[in-house]
Amino acid sequence: MIFPTVDNSLLVAVDLQAKLLPAISNAENIINRSGIMLRGAVELGMDIAVTEQYPRGLGSTLPELSTWLPDDTPVVSKTGFSVFQSPEFREVLLRKKHDVMIFIGVESHVCLLQSVYDALADGYEVIVVADAVGSRKESDRELALAAARAAGASVLSSESVLFMLLRDAKHPRFKAISGLIK
Repeated sequence: MIFPTVDNSLLVAVDLQAKLLPAISNAENIINRSGIMLRGAVELGMDIAVTEQYPRGLGSTLPELSTWLPDDTPVVSKTGFSVFQSPEFREVLLRKKHDVMIFIGVESHVCLLQSVYDALADGYEVIVVADAVGSRKESDRELALAAARAAGASVLSSESVLFMLLRDAKHPRFKAISGLIK
């Protein structure tokens, strides 16, 4: 396993869109945890990519989440379910080498799971942030997390992932990250 670091990891926020999230089970918690992951990634200077499934019909990324994104964050529109089906997303991957992909977003059993499978097939280490992913039905979310784990992805909490990225309480951003999690 390749241990995730700020330099070797890409946080992929999948389809956290205005018209999708209201239908998602436990949406408030997923929005909260996704926000913590995005703010943590920004605080640590980590690379982020955002996807939006058919934004003309489903709207753009929730404003309360997109507000945390740096101006240069790639936002990729797509119609394919897996992010890897998008040539624009593949171009994002060519800009800088990453060994680890960390996924947050919706829906767990469709776009997110297909993206996880493709990332694993392409040789990436994959982490699914369990408390920052969701589906309309909780049973679909649970099945997707089990499938991702069985395929070789690590399924972890947002707190676990952020502290993995810190590695040490002496990290200069430790207090800032700890403050996000409280």
